[in-house]
Amino acid sequence: MLHEYRDIISKLKTENAHFAKIFERHNELDDKIREVEEGREHMDTLELEKLKKEKLKLKDEAYAMILEYKKEHNL
Repeated sequence: MLHEYRDIISKLKTENAHFAKIFERHNELDDKIREVEEGREHMDTLELEKLKKEKLKLKDEAYAMILEYKKEHNL
């Protein structure tokens, strides 16, 4: 997720518990979605879409936090 901000993500994960939680949940969802899409796990289409929307919401929230961090630190 957001690989171009790798350094900021590393700092935020250690400095901000909420960001760390968001990042961890995003990765959990990413793994779960991949398992379903690759056929190793079964899930109905509506449930899969729900997970994808949750993942996107978390990514948007994390991105907003990254941008705020950049702004605060003049990066």
